[in-house]
Amino acid sequence: MFTPYENGAPVKLEGKYAAMAVCWLLGNGCLFSWNSMLTIEDYYVNLFPRYHPSRVLTLVYQPFALGTLAILAYNEAKINTRRRNLFGYILFFISSLLVLVLDLATSGKGGIGTYIGICAISGVFGVADAHVQGGMVGDLSFMLPEFIQSFLAGLAASGVLTSGLRLITKAAFESSKDGLRKGAILFFTISAFFELLCVLLYAFVFPKLPIVKYYRSKAASEGSKTVSADLAAGGIYTQSGQEVEEDSKHLERLSNKELLFQNIDYAIDLFLIYVLTLSIFPGFLSEDTGSHSLGTWYALVLIAMYNVWDLIGRYIPLLKCIKLESRKGLMIAILSRFLLIPAFYFTAKYGDQGWMIMLTSFLGLTNGYLTVCVLTSAPKGYKGPEQNALGNILVLFLLGGIFAGVTLDWLWLIGKGW
Repeated sequence: MFTPYENGAPVKLEGKYAAMAVCWLLGNGCLFSWNSMLTIEDYYVNLFPRYHPSRVLTLVYQPFALGTLAILAYNEAKINTRRRNLFGYILFFISSLLVLVLDLATSGKGGIGTYIGICAISGVFGVADAHVQGGMVGDLSFMLPEFIQSFLAGLAASGVLTSGLRLITKAAFESSKDGLRKGAILFFTISAFFELLCVLLYAFVFPKLPIVKYYRSKAASEGSKTVSADLAAGGIYTQSGQEVEEDSKHLERLSNKELLFQNIDYAIDLFLIYVLTLSIFPGFLSEDTGSHSLGTWYALVLIAMYNVWDLIGRYIPLLKCIKLESRKGLMIAILSRFLLIPAFYFTAKYGDQGWMIMLTSFLGLTNGYLTVCVLTSAPKGYKGPEQNALGNILVLFLLGGIFAGVTLDWLWLIGKGW
């Protein structure tokens, strides 16, 4: 194994902040297309009023994401991470273009055929997400915790950006004919360009940063086979054959099963965080919050507030003094969030919009904060290949929580005649 850092880490790891910026953009790209679809749901609700698109699209997306990631996580040690992540970002790019093409081809008309097409693209987004989110979190798990934090902040920032764009487009096009459609077209045009940017960043910029090359070289020296293509893209080549066989005992790693058993509390933490969040956001916030003075702006404002506070929550753990790392403390905090379910129910029924905005903000804040706390704490103490595998396993449970949450979200419809 050739590494330019044979004597350990260099005194100064160049490119840390550039890598954090790229991680932020790549995290943004991981969910930008999907968040665009979520954020323009007022357009889809208007286009398909009988089909509950705010719930159905998420419900279609998640099985594809979860099923694909389960396969990828199981075979993680054999998968070329570079190909996996590039495939995911390219798929996001193509899918964003397809949404645009479908809308233009049908002239923005509804109907079951168009709806099925949108649902199919939603499923493709799920496949792309499984490739990118699991691949990136696994890859970044053996690097600096700040890289995972930046990537996760980018995920949340995609929600903030899309919500902000949606508010702007709604204000700009509200009085014009086909205003909702014009906003949707603008969204997916921007989305397609942004996903293309992510493809280029991951392919040509990220692997060449010195700090990234160092951590990937370190992971390769510990037995990781998933980083060889990324190292080659950065100009570093690994040796195969006898040297690897001679060091096989040194390179032994825990199995996925052992990693899961050792970190089952972290896995359950992530599952529970997202079960709760997705049982409320976005379906309940889009359809079940009653009538208020903000009118058609109300659901958009709630979703925007959730996204903003989710982003803020993901930066709070950077302050070490208030970062929660106790495994028991994390579990208690996560279980306590379930008190938000009756809080949302009674606020929607009896409270005014101010209380609902406050609750939604708290939901976002705790979601972001706890996600970063779990995903930056869990990989500590493991070798590179184990950290990569653990990152994939934890994201699998995260997506499992999302799937369970969007399924449970339908329970809010009980008694509403559907």
